[in-house]
Amino acid sequence: MQPVEASANMGVEAVPSKPQAESLPAKPKFQPLKAHEMSDGQVQFRKVSVPPHRYSPLKKAWMDIYTPIYEQMKIDIRMNLKARKVELKTREDTPDISNLQKCADFVHAFMLGFDVIDAIALLRMDELYVESFEIKDVKTLRGEHLSRAIGRLSGKGGKTKFAIENATKTRIVIADTKIHILGSFQNIKVARDSLCSLILGSPAGKVYSKLRQVTARLAERF
Repeated sequence: MQPVEASANMGVEAVPSKPQAESLPAKPKFQPLKAHEMSDGQVQFRKVSVPPHRYSPLKKAWMDIYTPIYEQMKIDIRMNLKARKVELKTREDTPDISNLQKCADFVHAFMLGFDVIDAIALLRMDELYVESFEIKDVKTLRGEHLSRAIGRLSGKGGKTKFAIENATKTRIVIADTKIHILGSFQNIKVARDSLCSLILGSPAGKVYSKLRQVTARLAERF
């Protein structure tokens, strides 16, 4: 029995322990890049044209537009009187480069005819945008037919327009034959379908009942 134990002991060899791996250097800690550093220190610009009929409203609402853009979004803004354009540019303390485009969209929405209170939502929320189309894109109408279609869209005292806005949580501007809708993708689609039905000649009552069904379905989904 002894030789077997001896052979068993001889078979087990002590493996020399490997030297421990050298400790890795600590991870470097980099400060987050600022907006002007992302674009290699280049200042970025946006220009928004001012149509003649929005010049006076812009003068009245200038401080309401200027304050959130300059103080909250940290973007420089000025009115170029010669070129009749609102000019925007990034600053060194601009927290996010996307703020410039948000501000340009906000100013553009005001130029299209939206109130500052409604257009300012474009600065606060990411999923909002403006969609525009013309009546002739839906149906070619001329003369009296076109006037009646515009009348159907707004309704008596703007009743139909307000009903669509409240049901779909959007804002609508009807400027002659152009229609601008501000809202989220899904809500714009519902509002656009209702407006297209009115242009094509559907009576307001029929559009209201369809709106009720669609908004109820949307409310269930969310």
